[in-house]
Amino acid sequence: MIRYKKAPQEDINYILELLGAIYPLSKELKEAFLEKTVCLKVKKGEVLLEVGERCQYMYFIKRGAMMGQTTHQKKEIVTYISIDNEFVSSISGLHGVVASQEAIIAVEDTELIAMHNDHLQALFMVHFDMNFLFRVMVEKYYRDAQERTHIIRVGNAKERYLYFVNTKPGYIERLPLHLVASMLDMKLATLLKVQKQHQLSLQKDRETEFWCKQIENSMRHEEVFRKVNINLIDFAKLLGAPPQKLSGILNHVYRSNFTDFINNYRIDSIKNQMSDPLVMQHYTVEALAQNAGFASRSAFYSSFKKLVGLSPTQYVKTLEITNPVN
Repeated sequence: MIRYKKAPQEDINYILELLGAIYPLSKELKEAFLEKTVCLKVKKGEVLLEVGERCQYMYFIKRGAMMGQTTHQKKEIVTYISIDNEFVSSISGLHGVVASQEAIIAVEDTELIAMHNDHLQALFMVHFDMNFLFRVMVEKYYRDAQERTHIIRVGNAKERYLYFVNTKPGYIERLPLHLVASMLDMKLATLLKVQKQHQLSLQKDRETEFWCKQIENSMRHEEVFRKVNINLIDFAKLLGAPPQKLSGILNHVYRSNFTDFINNYRIDSIKNQMSDPLVMQHYTVEALAQNAGFASRSAFYSSFKKLVGLSPTQYVKTLEITNPVN
């Protein structure tokens, strides 16, 4: 049998801090909370409210997890799952006005703080701040519920899963997956499949990020582009990366083939040196190209025109116009 007892003052103060962050609470409302709030504990699997009963309390989950559950055509359906620091009550039977269409069941051993509907209604009649707070909470709940309902109705399994993990961080690692699957209106096998695909995708993203850092470090700091005649296989060996993966990253992340990717770094280096008049007094453009890794004059000119849109000579003239020598 579930027993209600007076809530400790520190628990009530914690709730008051949360509510006060939404809207300032009057001294009288705080005193009413201290007087009227109770607490209780429910074990995992224990039913707090049966279908058909009237829900007489508004609950706050101090620690644990609760779910709403109903039955349709002999199939049990999870309607919501709430965890620590969330309010919970019957959705269909809010304030005990009508019988609840869903049961409220503990998913974990749970500690709850609660207030009876009669006391809530009395506070609504007297305190504006209580009405305002409740309105804010109800509006947020219905926005979340509408969004959840929409994605479950029109989204595919992957979209529903991503919605859940993005809006409820940490839930998927904590809660029984068969309950999550029920709430998202999919079979457990489907949820497991989508979860595995998502994890593989995240792993692939992390691997891609790692190799991108390796690639850019080798270009910017080690200046690998200066190696004459370096090719994809050589570069892959240098990085310790599979050539196929390296090629895929260059194509899909950098939108470039290996030759243009390397030449782009070479030409950026040459352009930086061209902008320094002292460098241009001591080196020819061809010498800069050779130092940057180009194997021939023709390869350099062809690549420069392709990537810059001007020949090296034309580009130098634009620099002379922009930065005339005194």
